[in-house]
Amino acid sequence: MMIIKKIFKIILRTVLGIVAFVALFLLAAFLLSIWTVKKQSGTSADVTIYILTNGDHTDIVVPVKSQVTDWSKEMPYQNTTGRDTTAKYLAVGWGDKGFYLNTPTWSQLKFSTAFRAAFALSTSAIHATYYQAMQENNNCKKIMISNEQYKRLIAFVNDSFKRDSAGNVINIKTNANYGTSDAFYEANRKYNMFYTCNTWANNALKACGQTACMWTPFDRGIFYHYK
Repeated sequence: MMIIKKIFKIILRTVLGIVAFVALFLLAAFLLSIWTVKKQSGTSADVTIYILTNGDHTDIVVPVKSQVTDWSKEMPYQNTTGRDTTAKYLAVGWGDKGFYLNTPTWSQLKFSTAFRAAFALSTSAIHATYYQAMQENNNCKKIMISNEQYKRLIAFVNDSFKRDSAGNVINIKTNANYGTSDAFYEANRKYNMFYTCNTWANNALKACGQTACMWTPFDRGIFYHYK
C-alpha cells in the first residue's frame, strides 16, 4: 500500500509540474506577445514587404527583385517544380525540417515529429514560396521599410541559411513541396518551443526596425500589433 501511495504521489507531482509549466509558458507567451517593440522612426518607405500567416505559421514576404537584391539568384526559380520566372514576390519562412517535410497537414502530425521539434532534437529548414501578387487581408499585412532596413532584413535571412563550402544555399531535394512554386533549403539553428517559426519571423521584423513583440511563439502575437 505504501508503495502505491508513493507511486501515486510521484505521478501527481509530475502531472502538476507539467500543468504548471504549460500554464507559465502560455502566460509568458501572452504577456511578452502584447509587449510592443516599437517601430524605428524617421525612416523612408522604399520597399514593400508583407507578413503572411496560414493561421499558425508566419512568413516574411519580400519582392523577388529590387534595387537592393535579386532573391532569384540565391533561390532560383528552377528549384521549384513550376519554374515560373514571372513571380514578383517571395515568402520566406523558417521552421522545423520534420514539420515541413513530413507533416503536410495537422492531421498527419506524428507525436515523434512534435516531440523532436519541441525539444530541439531535429534540424531546421527554410521554406521559400514564389507568388505573383499579394492581397492584403487579416492574414496578410503590408509594411513599408527603407532600403537600409531592407538590407538588415536581407542579412537576417541570409544568416538563417546553412551553406555549402562554396557559400551557396543548400536546396533540399524532396517531393514534399506544397505546390509548384515552393522549395526548401537547409537552415541554421534548431526549432524548439521557445524559438519557433513565429519567433524567427518576429526576430526578422526586429532586425529591420519594425513593430514586433518582445517574444512570441505564435503568429497571433505578431499580428496583434498589425490589426
